[in-house]
Amino acid sequence: MDLDETFVWVTTRKLKPGTREAFSRSWRPRAFPKGMLRAYELYSPDGNEVVGISVWDSAESRDAYRTSDVESERRRAMAPYVLEENSGFYLGRELRIPKT
Repeated sequence: MDLDETFVWVTTRKLKPGTREAFSRSWRPRAFPKGMLRAYELYSPDGNEVVGISVWDSAESRDAYRTSDVESERRRAMAPYVLEENSGFYLGRELRIPKT
């Protein structure tokens, strides 16, 4: 792995209309996992789609969290608000934008 590469987990969820606030309350884990370096929560303007992006120190850290009781509990709490879910795990790097 290149030194600039990071491990990125991206999940997109379509929400039941009008459930954004309830979903958001269920979204956060009770404890942020070991190995998670950064996390982002992005919503569509209408609030009916959410994208979660998390950056990890290793694939093993993400896998340990993905199969943990904390993540299972979090997924059960989110389930009533989610119509559809897609996710992927990627190797990525930050693109440096030159200063002009």
